[in-house]
Amino acid sequence: MDIATPFPLETTAAEAQAAIRDEFAFFSDWSERYQYLIDLGRKLPEFPDELRTEAHRLHGCQSMVWIVPSGDATRLDFVAASDSAIVSGLVYLALRVYSGRGARDILDTDPSYIADIGLAKHLSPTRSNGLAALLAFIRDTAQRALA
Repeated sequence: MDIATPFPLETTAAEAQAAIRDEFAFFSDWSERYQYLIDLGRKLPEFPDELRTEAHRLHGCQSMVWIVPSGDATRLDFVAASDSAIVSGLVYLALRVYSGRGARDILDTDPSYIADIGLAKHLSPTRSNGLAALLAFIRDTAQRALA
C-alpha cells in the first residue's frame, strides 16, 4: 500500500488533541461543528476502490468504514475512508491523533479530545459505537505491533 497520508500533522498525539480542542472551541454551536467535521472528512486522502473490501471493512459502524494499517511498532500509519460525511470527519480526527505514531504512543494516548470537544454528547449511539470500534481497531493494531 502506498497512499500518501498527511499524518501526523502535529509532532505528538497530545499536540494533535490540543489543536483539535482549539479548533472546535472556535465554533459556537454544534451545527457549525458538524459542518467543520464534514469539511475535515473531505481532507482524507483518496482511498482506492480496490481497498474497499470486506477484509478492510471496520465492523461495528452503521456507516461503511474501511481502514488499512501499515508499518510496525516504531510507526503505524492508517488510511481510511467512509461513505458518510460526518463519519469521515470522525475518521480524520482519529487519524490525526494516532496515525504516524509509534505503537507505545498510541496505547499511551487516551482519546480525550472526544469528551473535550463535546463529541461524546453530540453523537448518535450508532456513531458513538462506530467511533469506539475505530479507536479499538487502532489500539488493537498497536497492541499486535508490540507483541
